[in-house]
Amino acid sequence: MNRGIAAQASRPAVIVVLDIGKTNIKLAALTLDGGRCLQTLRRANGVEAGVLGYAQVDVDGIWQWLLEGLAQLAQHYQIARIGTTTHGATVACVNPALAGDGLVLPIADYEQVLEGNDAYTSLRPDFAETLSPALPAGLNLAAQLHWLAQRFPQQFAGCRVLLMYPQYWGWRLSGVLAGERTSLGCHTDLWSPSRNDYSSLPDRLGWRALMPEILPTGAVLGALKPALAAQLGIGEDCLILNGIHDSNASLVPHLQRRQQPFTVISSGTWTVMCGVGGELAHLDRHADMLCNVDAFGGAVPCIRFMGGREWEQLRGQQPGDWQDAMRVMDAEVLALPCFAPQGGPFQQRQGRVLGALEPLSDSERSALAALYCALMTDYCLRLLGQGTALDQGDIIVEGSFASNPLYLQLLASLRPQQRVLQSIDSTGTTLGTALLAGTFTLTDYDQHLLQVPSQPCAELQDYRQQWLRMIRVD
Repeated sequence: MNRGIAAQASRPAVIVVLDIGKTNIKLAALTLDGGRCLQTLRRANGVEAGVLGYAQVDVDGIWQWLLEGLAQLAQHYQIARIGTTTHGATVACVNPALAGDGLVLPIADYEQVLEGNDAYTSLRPDFAETLSPALPAGLNLAAQLHWLAQRFPQQFAGCRVLLMYPQYWGWRLSGVLAGERTSLGCHTDLWSPSRNDYSSLPDRLGWRALMPEILPTGAVLGALKPALAAQLGIGEDCLILNGIHDSNASLVPHLQRRQQPFTVISSGTWTVMCGVGGELAHLDRHADMLCNVDAFGGAVPCIRFMGGREWEQLRGQQPGDWQDAMRVMDAEVLALPCFAPQGGPFQQRQGRVLGALEPLSDSERSALAALYCALMTDYCLRLLGQGTALDQGDIIVEGSFASNPLYLQLLASLRPQQRVLQSIDSTGTTLGTALLAGTFTLTDYDQHLLQVPSQPCAELQDYRQQWLRMIRVD
C-alpha cells in the first residue's frame, strides 16, 4: 500500500457523489455511516460549440475537474464509494475499444435544435405506450439519437453501446457498462412504464443490441479502475455505484420514509413536480406532463417547467420579501408564461410582463419572479392532482427554491390545504444518491424538513385569479 492510501485509511470513510446539473456541477463527500455532508466542491457547467457543428457536453472539462476533485477529497477522506446523479435527456454513443473518452460522437446538449429531424415524429411511439410527451429540441432522447444517426451515419455506425449520462461516468470510473431505469424512463421515448421494459422504438430502429444490461439503481458496478485509484490516491477497494437521474434522486429519502401520496418539487434549472402516489390517467401530453420511473421501478406522474431559468430571467439583483410582493400585486404587475420555451405547460407561448415593470425596484423584480414561479408551481400542482388525494398530501420542496423564502411563503399561502415542507439540505439529489449505497439510513429524516407557515392573504388570492384569467386569454 502506498503512503497516501495508507494515510487515507485513518480518515473518515465517505461516499462521494458527483452531481451534474444543467447549470452547476457538485462533488460532495458524505459520511458513509450517517450521510452527513463534510465537504462540497462546485463548478459551473457549460456547453461547447463542438467541431461537428452541434452543441455538446463539456466531457473533457468535467472529467478533468472530477479527477482533480477526487484527488483533493482523497487527501482528507477515505473514499469508499462513488455515486453519480445527472440531469436527463443525455446519452453517450460509446465504443469501449476506443481509448480515452470512448465516444464515437460528442455527447449532444439537449437544447440543441435538431434541424431536419421531422421524420422522427412518425417513428416515435404513442404517448399511451411511453407516457413521454413530444418535447422540443433534444429533450426526447431518442430524437437526439435519430438525428445523430441520420446526420453522422458513419460515426454512429461505430457505436457499440448507448450509455445514459450517469452510466457513462460510472463506466469511465469502473470500466463496467450498465443501463438504469430512472434515466431510461425520463421522457426518452425508449421506455414503456407499463411493461417495465424498453418501448417498441429500440427494436424498430435497431438499437436494442446497443443497450447494455439494466442493473438496479445504486447497484455496485465494480471497483474504481486500479490505474485511477493509484493516480488519485484512492484505495482500490473503492466501489462505483450505478447512477441515477437527478429528479429521481430527490425522491429517494421520501420514498423510503414517507407514506403516499405526496409531492416532491425538485428545483434547479428545471422545476419538476413528482406526484408520488398520483394517478397516471391525469397526464396530459400537451402540458409537459410525463411519467418518470423511480429508483425502485415505480411509475411517478410528473409535470415540470423551466423554473430556475425563468427565475433568472425575471429576478432582480436583490432578494424580495413579502412586502415587495404586496407592492407588486398592488401595482398589478404580472409575469405571464413562458420565458423558457424548452418546456412547461405553456411552452408554445412567449412570456411577457403586464403592467409597468420599469418603476419596480430591484427587490420588487425578484418578488415578481417569485410570484411567477409560485403561481406556475401552483398551476402545475392543480394539473397533477386534479382533486385527488394528491391534492391533500404534503409538498416537499428540494433544491434551489428550498432556499428562496419568498417563493416558499407564497406557495404555502397558495396551497393552504396542504403542508409545504422545506428541505434544509443544500440538494436532495446528493443525499438521495448517497442513500442508494445502503451504508446508512436517514434516522433524522424529519429534522431535514421544516414546515413553511401559510399566510392568509386576500390580495394574493385575487392576484392568482387575475393571473389565471390572463393566461387563459393570453
